Formats: sequence, structure tokens, C-alpha cells
Amino acid sequence: MNAIHEQAVEKIVSVQGTPIFVRERGVGESVLFLHGVPDTADMWDDVINYLGEGYHTIAPDMPGMGRSSTPEGFDFSLELKAEFVDDLLDGLGVDFPVHLVAHDFGAHYGLAWAVRHPERVRSITVTNTSFFTDYQWHQSAQMWRTPVLGEVVMALATPNMFINTMQKNAPNLSVEHLRRVYDMSFAKPNVRRTILRMYRTRNPQQDFIGWEDELRSMVVRVPMQVLWGDADPFAAPTYAEKFGTRNVQHFAQYGHWLPVEAPKIYAERLAEFFQQ
Repeated sequence: MNAIHEQAVEKIVSVQGTPIFVRERGVGESVLFLHGVPDTADMWDDVINYLGEGYHTIAPDMPGMGRSSTPEGFDFSLELKAEFVDDLLDGLGVDFPVHLVAHDFGAHYGLAWAVRHPERVRSITVTNTSFFTDYQWHQSAQMWRTPVLGEVVMALATPNMFINTMQKNAPNLSVEHLRRVYDMSFAKPNVRRTILRMYRTRNPQQDFIGWEDELRSMVVRVPMQVLWGDADPFAAPTYAEKFGTRNVQHFAQYGHWLPVEAPKIYAERLAEFFQQ
């Protein structure tokens, strides 16, 4: 068993009347880890192990992903995502402020929450995501966003097809890891539906209007670092410079899943940043 699973407490927390899976470990300053698509809390396991003692780490499965359900009427708007994160942390009885660490779609949740509740945020680390009106969807996202075509693509997402596609886009990820991801995501009909809803309800050219400006204003007051895997076919390295912080680090040899591809390096950067 993974060391983090031996030391962690796994629980189901009711958030907005919906069961949400959460894995917590340790005591100290709280660190909230938010994953993206098609991942779960498990993507942070190695980072948390390398981060070591002295922190209270919190890693949920996001709504409709992995072992979590979706709140009734949840439309994946930024406002509701911000409310969800706040309700989750209140439900866990977390002491504020917290360090926020967010990747991919998890950053939509986390950054929206941080914009609405900056007083609850100790620091922010974001990785390979976008919170900007000029973001352009990648090819898979364009297919998922298209009615009927998206359902067909999902239906054809067999384990071998998923692994073959992912190996082209993320060659640093092992087959064993990709099989685990598939089993927790595309193998589940409810997760497939969630992914389609997430991509179809997000319109960067409209949704982030105002939010991106508020984020940059907040970063003046809340410490932020950006850790970016440059070999990312889904989000160009130029987005790393747009968050309003000068604290940006690029990793040319790693891709979209930097926390999984280089967990020791990632944890070291987190520890250095937290200690500042």
C-alpha cells in the first residue's frame, strides 16, 4: 500500500448535501490539493509523501470525479466552484489560512475560491492550467464539447485507446499509472458524463471576464508561484506568465502532469515556497 494511504485518514464529507471523498494526513499548516481531468486525489500521493511531516494535507476527489458525487444542480460555474471549496473546507473544520495547490480544472475551483476569499489563503501554487479569456481548447476538448461526437468519443475510450493516446501526450507517465487513472475515470459512466458537462459549460472567452483581473489584483497581496511543465500539448508555456506573479518556474523536460512526472522536485518547490 502507498505510504500516504497507510498514514492518511480517508473520509466521505457531505458538501452541499453530496458525498465527497477526501484524504487527509498530518498536522501543521493546511495544504489543499485540487486535481483536474481525468484525475483524482491520488495524483498528489507522491508529492505529499515527498513533502513529508509538518503539514496538514487535504486532497479531495472533485465533484463527479473518482469517488465523489456531484451536488444537485451543480452547473460548474466559477461562483459555484468557489462556494464548493469554501463549504468543503468549512465542513472539514480547517484552520485558515491555507496553502492552495491546484492543477488543470482544479485551479478553476481553487482560483475562483481564492478570488472570493483571499483572507483564507496563505499562498497559491498553480500548475498547467488557464484562468484567462484567450485560452484555446485543445483537440480532445473540442471533441468533448461537441454534442453527439463527445458521447461517441467517450464510448470509444477503451483502456488501450486511453493508454495509447495518453502515452503520446504524456510519455513520462507509466502504463501502470495510466491504468489506475482510467479505472477511476473513463471506466465510470458518471465520470464520463461529468467530464462532458465540465467542458461544455466552460467558455473561457466569457467565463473568465473580470475573474482574471481580480486574480491579478489578488496576487499583489497573496503569494503565488507557478510551476509549469513546458512539454504540455494542452496549455502552452506562455500561459505561465499571465498569472500576475514573477515567481514562475518552467520545467522543459516535463509535461502537463508535472506533479506526477516529477513529484520529488514538485514537493521541494512547495516546501521552499511555504517556508518563505
